[in-house]
Amino acid sequence: MKKLKITILILLLLIISFSVILWSKKDKAKVCFKDKCFIAEIADTEKERREGLQNRENLKSNAGMLFVFDDEEKHSFWMENTLIPLDIIWINKDKEVVFIKQNATPCSNCLSYTPDEKAKYVLEVNAGTTKDVGLKKGDKIILDKLFLW
Repeated sequence: MKKLKITILILLLLIISFSVILWSKKDKAKVCFKDKCFIAEIADTEKERREGLQNRENLKSNAGMLFVFDDEEKHSFWMENTLIPLDIIWINKDKEVVFIKQNATPCSNCLSYTPDEKAKYVLEVNAGTTKDVGLKKGDKIILDKLFLW
């Protein structure tokens, strides 16, 4: 009887641990343009989009954040509480780049960056990336959601 209780307790702890890991893992997307791919955290809730990459001290060269919106609109971005310079790429529902803000820098008196055209997605990557890759308005991206277990 004692062994059964211990076994049940161990199983419950394993189930709880596994559940916490699954619930805390953020969804990611593989975003590719030209011959460069990024693994981007997905920000698809109001809270995640509001926080974005704030208070991050660095970002890996192959990483980014993909903001996913319900509607295609002219979504504005700013760099409040963002510690690293970023390139911000607006992408429409057809996965075509519609606007790029290169080298958006951290700020204390922040400006808002608004695209000329509507976008469904916005990708933030390290500043200089779009120049290095040669990304321009009209380029297509490949977007795949990853399920990382």
